[in-house]
Amino acid sequence: MKAIIPVAGIGTRLRPHTHTQPKSLIPVAGKPILAHIVDQLVINGITEFVFIIGYLGDKIEEYITRNYSEINAQFIIQTTGKGTGHAIWLAKEAIANEPVLIIFGDTICEVDWDKIIQSPVSLLGVKKVDDPRQFGVAEMNAEGKIIRLVEKPAIPKSNLALVGIYKIIETKMMMDCIINNIENNLKTQGEFHLTDALMCMITKGNVFEAINVDSWFDCGKKEILLQTNELLLKRGNFKTVNPDLVENSIIIPPVFIGIGSKVKNSIIGPNVSIGENALVESSIIKESIIGPFAELYNSVLSNSLIGNDAYLQGTVHSLNLGDSAEINFN
Repeated sequence: MKAIIPVAGIGTRLRPHTHTQPKSLIPVAGKPILAHIVDQLVINGITEFVFIIGYLGDKIEEYITRNYSEINAQFIIQTTGKGTGHAIWLAKEAIANEPVLIIFGDTICEVDWDKIIQSPVSLLGVKKVDDPRQFGVAEMNAEGKIIRLVEKPAIPKSNLALVGIYKIIETKMMMDCIINNIENNLKTQGEFHLTDALMCMITKGNVFEAINVDSWFDCGKKEILLQTNELLLKRGNFKTVNPDLVENSIIIPPVFIGIGSKVKNSIIGPNVSIGENALVESSIIKESIIGPFAELYNSVLSNSLIGNDAYLQGTVHSLNLGDSAEINFN
């Protein structure tokens, strides 16, 4: 079975970080969002991957090629942002009418992957949310079958949001519906959404069952990234930090410190991730993500997201500092 992962989005809600790197490569709890997704699938036996890349897609291809030599990865370019349905249509030759997994590349979920992979019927991952208006929404009947799908409804009739995980058995019907939408220019909010194609399948009699995810993190905003970082650190094995990385400092777990990084004369934690080859000196940091190769001096940070290669000297309490930026508060 192949996994199709669309990662062509620009990630406007995470600017300035996504000016210089794809959203799916932003680090959370010690590794990029995309790595959390791919690792889960590899552990469950998936070795065939198709990545739909676009904006800064060369960085995604380079990362996957460098870190996942054990998988067979194919990269397909989506040159314009025409939506998730269009992205899947571009992968039609790779799918070849065989059952597939489709996982959006900016979403981290905790779910029974074995149940999804082994399912003999098509499944859609869902999660109850307080405000479903920003997501695809699933409506179900009394028998637990999905009877309607709507993309970003103004007045939702359900609070079951689609989380970006799909197991599709009837891929030929899915492609036929996508092609029909494209040929007839049937768009929702200016894009060809996968949700609309799946609704087309339902009208043709296809049956979808829902599978509830335990945790879902739509990593499109700074606040959600930091919440995800906190939860994954608490659930992971980040209690012990290599003492060679720490000099005259206090570490309050959970904390992740990447290979090659140094922490001097600082208080770090709780819920802090520091990327590889970063330097933190004379600083107090909590509830934050520090990107690889960043340098921080004399800084007090809380609830902050610091990009790759960023330089910060001074004092501030909350930042959203993009890659390769430089700030000196002195």
